[in-house]
Amino acid sequence: MCGRLYTDAKTMAARDPAARGVLEVILLYPGFHALVCHRIAHWLYRIKLKFLARIVSNISRFFTGIEIHPGAQIGSRIFFDHGMGIVIGETAVVGDNCTIYHGVTLGGTGKETGKRHPTIGNNVLLAAGAKVLGPLTIGDNSKIGANAVVLNDVEPDTTVVGVPGKAVKHKGERIIESVELDQVHIPDPVSQEICRLLSRIEKIEEKIDIDP
Repeated sequence: MCGRLYTDAKTMAARDPAARGVLEVILLYPGFHALVCHRIAHWLYRIKLKFLARIVSNISRFFTGIEIHPGAQIGSRIFFDHGMGIVIGETAVVGDNCTIYHGVTLGGTGKETGKRHPTIGNNVLLAAGAKVLGPLTIGDNSKIGANAVVLNDVEPDTTVVGVPGKAVKHKGERIIESVELDQVHIPDPVSQEICRLLSRIEKIEEKIDIDP
C-alpha cells in the first residue's frame, strides 16, 4: 500500500504545475490525504469491518472535503485536482491514471439496486463539476467537460460536454461543433429549450396561416 501511495504522490506532483515536489504533495495536498484514507477505509471494508471503514471515510471527508465511500474501487495514479466537493459512491469503479477535478460526482440515480454507480475507464479526465450518474461506463481515454451531466455510456476516446452530456469528439474527429472542455461556455439547457419551443411555434403558425 505504501508503494502504491508513493506512486500516487509522484503522479500528482508530475501533473500539477503548482507542485514543487513529492514531499509537498504528501504533506499538503488534500487530494492525496483523501486517497490515503480511502486506501485504508477500502481495506477495512473488504475485511468486513464496515463500521470502522465508514469512520475513516467520514474523518477524511471532514478534513479534505472529498467524500469517497469505502466500497468504491479506486485505481492507481489518480489525481484529485483541488478535490473539494468530489463525491464517489459505493459501487463506483475508477480506473488507472484518471484526473478528477473539484465538484465531480460519481453517483446513482436512486432507481437502481446493486451496481448503481459509474465505472470509469483508464486515462479518463473528469472536469470541474461533472456529474456522472447511474451504472454506466465511461470508456478509456475519454474526457467529460465541466458541468456536464452524463446519464448514458460513453465510448472510449470520446469527449462529452453539456447538459445532458453529448459526444462532440470521437477518436480525434469532431462529431458536432463545440469547444472541447470549455470550462466557461457550457450550453445553457434552458435557453436551448426556449429556442426549440420558439421554432416549433413558428412552424405551427405557418401551418395554420396565423400572422405572427
